[in-house]
Amino acid sequence: MEIITTTEALADYCARAALHPYVTVDTEFLRERTYYARLCLIQLAHPGEGEAGAVIVDPLAEGLSLGPLYDLFRNPAVVKVFHAARQDLEIFVVDQGLVPAPLFDTQVAAMVCGYGEQVGYETLARKIARAEIDKSSRFTDWSRRPLSEAQLRYALADVTHLRAIYENLAARLERTARASWLDEEMAVLADPATYRTDPAEAWERVKTRNGSLRHMAALIELARFREDYAQRHDVPRARVFKDDALIELASTRPATEAELAKSRLLQREGRKGDIQEGILAAIRRAADLGPADLPRPRDVRDQVQVNPALAELLRVLLKARAEAEGVAPRLIATAADLDAIAAGARDLPALTGWRRDVFGAEAILMCEGKVGLAAKGQNVVTVRLQAPGS
Repeated sequence: MEIITTTEALADYCARAALHPYVTVDTEFLRERTYYARLCLIQLAHPGEGEAGAVIVDPLAEGLSLGPLYDLFRNPAVVKVFHAARQDLEIFVVDQGLVPAPLFDTQVAAMVCGYGEQVGYETLARKIARAEIDKSSRFTDWSRRPLSEAQLRYALADVTHLRAIYENLAARLERTARASWLDEEMAVLADPATYRTDPAEAWERVKTRNGSLRHMAALIELARFREDYAQRHDVPRARVFKDDALIELASTRPATEAELAKSRLLQREGRKGDIQEGILAAIRRAADLGPADLPRPRDVRDQVQVNPALAELLRVLLKARAEAEGVAPRLIATAADLDAIAAGARDLPALTGWRRDVFGAEAILMCEGKVGLAAKGQNVVTVRLQAPGS
């Protein structure tokens, strides 16, 4: 097993990897105590058998520069293969503003190939590579040194079996003429904006049942402050204050330190210093908004309401089309997408590109009353509906 701890050794390996059509990549990281992930290990493998061609890079090694790896990531002749790439890619975007390209995510490819929704690496390793993954080292603290032989072999397995998985899925996509489907999905992952959280939009991840506009104004400002503080200080959101405290503060809207001290859910850190000042300032900003400036949350539709019967028909149509095409339904459209379509929305990914061919075009026809559903044996099919009087 080769463990790379110097820039020279990494440059040598990357030069060898650049001679191959692809390299598989995985990372191990920690983010329990930070906002941004702390990179602890990088695993790489170019085509080969077993551990041949596979290495572990120790980014915590003193003096090691990842420059040669980033050059490989920029090499257009080498496909960079990940599984469930989003969190791995975020690390490189934060560190270098770089998304490896060209990119192939085997989890997304597996969804396109009919392996179900968000299929795990262990499942693909078992079904495609005929390999069993030892999970005993899954919850390792990857920042600790030295790592045991078992931990290192567990990490290396994340890229060695990925080679067979990639080759199988890539061939299947070409055989079924669905490579372009994956390309559309990779375009989202390849966009650095995918990995940036705008503090102004942080409220969208907070679930609240209180729909009053004053409550929403305070919630938006509090979520904005929390996200900005967490990013600037590199601490988890929950270390600033948790969602339940945020919702409580948006409801009670304390105006003074004394009122803030009465919060039942705010932790000790939130009752002092910069966090206390930030909370009170956020609530003041929300309170200063005039009626015309109060927020209109995106999920509140004033004019067009969801037609629940139509939404249910769209769910049946989605299931039928996904089964017919052998693709995971969630990759085509989410439940929220279906509700939006039933409410009249048309500017959605589910209605564009390959999704339009598979599902979107018929979904629109169904909304227009031009297509219905019928049972044909064990299957559900669409049928054209005649207009009245025709």
